[in-house]
Amino acid sequence: MLSSSRGTVEDFFLAGRKIVWWPVGSSLYASHVGSSYLLGLAGIGASSGVAIGAFEWNAPFLLLILGWVFVPIYIKAGVVTMPQYLRKRFGGHRIQLFLSFLTLFLYIFNRISVDIFSGAVFMRLVMGLDVYLVVFIVVTVAGMYTITGGLAAVVYTDTLQAVIMLLGFIVLMVFAFKEVGGYQGLREEYLHAIPSVVSEGNWTAKPECYSPRPDSFHIFRDAVSGDLPWPGIVFGLPILSLYSWCTDQVIVQRCLAAKSISHVEAGCILCGYLKLLSMFTLVMPGMISRVLFPDRVACVVPSECLKHCGTRSGCSAIAYPVLVVELIPNGLRGLMLSALWASLMSSLTSIFNSASTIFTLDIYTWMRPVATEREIMITGRFFVILLLAVSIGWVPIGLTSHSGNLFEYLHSVTIYLAPPIAALFLLAIFCKRVNEQGAFWGLSSGLLLGILRMAAEFVYRPQSCEGSSTCPAVLCRMHFLYFAVALFVFTALVILGISFLTYPIPDKHLHRLCWSLRNSLEERVDLDTLKKGKRAPEPTAQPGALQQNQGCLRKAWDMFCGLELKPNPSLAPGELTPGELTPGELSPRELTPGELDPGELKLSPGELDPGELTPGELSARELTPGELTPGELSPGELDPGELTPGELSPRELTPGELTPGELDPGELDPGERVSKILNQRDMLNTPLGRKLIGASRLLLVILLLLGYICFF
Repeated sequence: MLSSSRGTVEDFFLAGRKIVWWPVGSSLYASHVGSSYLLGLAGIGASSGVAIGAFEWNAPFLLLILGWVFVPIYIKAGVVTMPQYLRKRFGGHRIQLFLSFLTLFLYIFNRISVDIFSGAVFMRLVMGLDVYLVVFIVVTVAGMYTITGGLAAVVYTDTLQAVIMLLGFIVLMVFAFKEVGGYQGLREEYLHAIPSVVSEGNWTAKPECYSPRPDSFHIFRDAVSGDLPWPGIVFGLPILSLYSWCTDQVIVQRCLAAKSISHVEAGCILCGYLKLLSMFTLVMPGMISRVLFPDRVACVVPSECLKHCGTRSGCSAIAYPVLVVELIPNGLRGLMLSALWASLMSSLTSIFNSASTIFTLDIYTWMRPVATEREIMITGRFFVILLLAVSIGWVPIGLTSHSGNLFEYLHSVTIYLAPPIAALFLLAIFCKRVNEQGAFWGLSSGLLLGILRMAAEFVYRPQSCEGSSTCPAVLCRMHFLYFAVALFVFTALVILGISFLTYPIPDKHLHRLCWSLRNSLEERVDLDTLKKGKRAPEPTAQPGALQQNQGCLRKAWDMFCGLELKPNPSLAPGELTPGELTPGELSPRELTPGELDPGELKLSPGELDPGELTPGELSARELTPGELTPGELSPGELDPGELTPGELSPRELTPGELTPGELDPGELDPGERVSKILNQRDMLNTPLGRKLIGASRLLLVILLLLGYICFF
């Protein structure tokens, strides 16, 4: 929290671009794991089987695309936020502000709310503590180090929390598999894990409501009857993952904070390996929970479900907490609770920092183009405080409104709004013909269609074992993964159609902003500078300002937040500060009447001004015929550095050739520190380091393919 990487905009929001690969990878993993992540993966695993693991195993492919395709473009664009990239790519404010407000909406009403809801459920089931008090403490601690330390504090605490989470997950996995008799025991027992009570009065649940699916141990399921159909896994899931991993500010911001592109690639690979574990540490323990406690986890009768988890439509969401309570000894239960707190805090702090980045750099600077850097830093920290209040305010809503389908409802917000954003970024990078009109109206129309589907699911009763849904088939009957594909294609067609009917953006504005011009050497004329306001100059600290103009509380606040002014160097007794005058000394601009300005010479009659020549004397510039000036070369003599005919000047290179170690000029925009990210020399940038990265990437892909084959 008290590191030096927090005193400037780049330090606070990008950790000074000093993060190495292993904190990058650990933070990518930890920031994606929240309390809702634990309940969601384990709960869906309990009710549906291993297919939900495809969401985790799809992530490594997108992480490789992030590290090798998207992040290099973002770095060359010189951006900090995703809305900033759209402004540089398309120009204008409206698409930047549109995405900024949309992202903040998703963070506040989807990410923060889901994590708080899930955390409240976990605490109520496992700990029995006062939920308000515990959430207040967790959120306050998370907000404190986010405000004071910025992204650097968030990344390094994420790294520690990732270790805690992995230890907790692995410990519970070992206890769960030991209890069920290993993987073979899970395969034998899961298909028979049904609750003992399936009827109430004259009502009897349908067998499909409480019986495990026959294809529970298969990822690729029937295209029509499957709950996660294989075409949706193959085509729809990558669209949702593209939004989550390649365009989400929380994820991309960690990659932009890396010290070089090699560290970005290595961090993405590390996160990919960690994602491989989720099938075994979260999904399968959820299935084991159903085997061991079917009456609680697989309940189907509303009265039974109300007794076990407080909802009428199923209790699969409590699969993971039940394992913690029933299997983990008291001595190790603290480790599992630490893993829960780590998952909740890492997710919340990541959202706090990224939401603050977007609000400050995209919205506040638009409202106040002349904001100083200090003002921007203070605004970012106060916005985090606002998010803390919002987070605490979600607690009573979560406790009173939680239902069995709330997790699915809230995640549908992302499911139905992500495809248009994914289509926009994909076309922005790979199709330079796309312009601002097409991007804006395509995104707007896609989001409108997604909102219609989302609203229909909120208004009409969802299909459950108690009855079928009344939602019109045209709105709700299409599977959400199929709908994601349709929405993606619709948005892309609108973007391309409008773009081809309007004027294109000249290439001079697109150098290094899209894939076809990623290696261009020409200077880019940024569209976002045409109407860009100028910041006011940062006020300069006057001598003694730190001591005289600030109170103790203000000094403490500035020091705590990394905003303190640097004190002036101590002066020896009698030594003057620069520009200070001794008593009685005149200011250089204050002259007494008749006094000459310094440098003005007063001559006596007949006296020559220095440099004036007597008659007949040659001026220094007047030479006799044939005389050489000092340093002039005689004919035929080569000037030092002059080249013989045919010899290349050291700066004269063949087209496209760079001198050894020279940075591609196209990667440097005025005021951007691109070379620091792309070309910093360290172990990972050596030939051996590049080979290790390539081998690790290949091994990751092989392991993923083997996993898909095993659960085909």
